[in-house]
Amino acid sequence: MIEFVRNVRLWFAPEQVREEGSTPDYRFSLANERTFLAWLRTALALIGGGFAVDQFLPDLRWAWRVGLALALLGAGVLCSLRAVNHWVRCERAMRRGEDLPASRFPALLSLVVAVVAVAMVVVVLVGWAG
Repeated sequence: MIEFVRNVRLWFAPEQVREEGSTPDYRFSLANERTFLAWLRTALALIGGGFAVDQFLPDLRWAWRVGLALALLGAGVLCSLRAVNHWVRCERAMRRGEDLPASRFPALLSLVVAVVAVAMVVVVLVGWAG
């Protein structure tokens, strides 16, 4: 938990990351940044999907609509926060010459998206009005 709090501080002070270790090959830093941007695109897509479920499925039962929308919106928020945290962790590891950090987040995000997709399949097969 203390490491996470330290990383949160580094989100807003990336120049402090440069104080650790040595500068890695710029290609690796740029690849890390591209990965960060890919996670942000994923977060934006999840947030857009959450709004789409809420706005474009008005005939869907309220509980289903809100539940699915909140699941997608929550996944988008977590994804965006995880993106910046992962960027900092990877940048620090590269500067220190350490292995890149392992993460369970992609598996968790995949499960959330799969559960929402299965719920949407059920909604489509059973019908919206229920």
